[in-house]
Amino acid sequence: MDALTLATSWHPSIDELAAAEWNALDQGNVPFLRHEFLAALEHSGAVSAARGWRPVHVAVRAGEALLGALPLYSKSHSWGEFVFDFSWAQAFDRYGLRYYPKLVAATPFTPATGPRFLVRPGADRERIERALLDGARALLAEHSSLHVQFSTPAEAAWLERAGLWPRIDCQFQWANRGYRDFDDFLAGFTAEKRKKVRRERRRICEAGIRFEWRSGAELAPALWAEVQALHAETFHRHGHEPYLELGFFTELSRTLPGQPLVLLARAGARLLAAAIFFRGRDVLYGRYWGAAGDFHSLHFEACYYQGIDYCIREGLASFEPGTQGEHKIARGFEPTLTHSAHLIRDGRFHAAIGRFLAEERQAVLAYAAETGAHVPFRADGRVLTLPPESP
Repeated sequence: MDALTLATSWHPSIDELAAAEWNALDQGNVPFLRHEFLAALEHSGAVSAARGWRPVHVAVRAGEALLGALPLYSKSHSWGEFVFDFSWAQAFDRYGLRYYPKLVAATPFTPATGPRFLVRPGADRERIERALLDGARALLAEHSSLHVQFSTPAEAAWLERAGLWPRIDCQFQWANRGYRDFDDFLAGFTAEKRKKVRRERRRICEAGIRFEWRSGAELAPALWAEVQALHAETFHRHGHEPYLELGFFTELSRTLPGQPLVLLARAGARLLAAAIFFRGRDVLYGRYWGAAGDFHSLHFEACYYQGIDYCIREGLASFEPGTQGEHKIARGFEPTLTHSAHLIRDGRFHAAIGRFLAEERQAVLAYAAETGAHVPFRADGRVLTLPPESP
């Protein structure tokens, strides 16, 4: 490996890199890092310079062989990332400096942990990772900063050694402890919390709502249009513009036929709601939700309880339903730390943000401990452990 000469290149479209080569890289079995997923975002227009996501993917080769890649974007705003730095942009503006464009290594609109530095199995990982980071650093002359978001703990550790500031946040995730069924899961709850969950599920049954699981490939275009319309309607109802259009979902049905998984909620023939999930090797990811209105307990059932049922039935190790939402705690989701890393080109701001992140870390750890004290499990049913402070 040491004798190989590495060449770095930058690509304004994922299509410049062959899908077979990209997918041969180690992606940690995370579906959002597949070439098909990133390509569907670009082809549908959700990711584009016009939308503030300009691809500048980094590739490292030895001869013709692709040894590593970094999904990288030049951003003109901070929306769709879920690692919030709006206050940093405001600080830049107060000093008459430009925060945008900035560089973001992530899967757009997807707050799910996974590797960002994708390396071919058998290659010199440390060398390829350094080359990819150098490739991103080379673009800093035209950008204020580099942000590696929702990285693995191992990546966060070596990025800190490379001079990036570590940042942590807290999500609420579900862990499968070998449950036989949903009742076995609830058996570890306190009586009060168990009664509340059963009451919520009973309301759905009494309302005559039934559920159907479908793979994306099993949805005809007309049904996909209904699902996407519910997704868009829900965004609009909360004052937001949806960033994913019908073309994104229908393309994934063709290119990743086993993904996504769609849960349909019906009352009679009427489609009330739809929840869209993705499945990794051991993880279920809750991603998108849409409903025709407000239905008591339906969001909890469709987005949480049905996902837990699925994980138990399929033997999946964990369920990541998305960001935020302290209401997840009472339903068996536990605080879990997530990681990102940040490099600011201006040394003065880099030092100041480092101090801010050190203080923020302590606040996040305290928050994780506090919320962890409110999980619904009986004290004698399990031992609660706080996530480690550092990766």
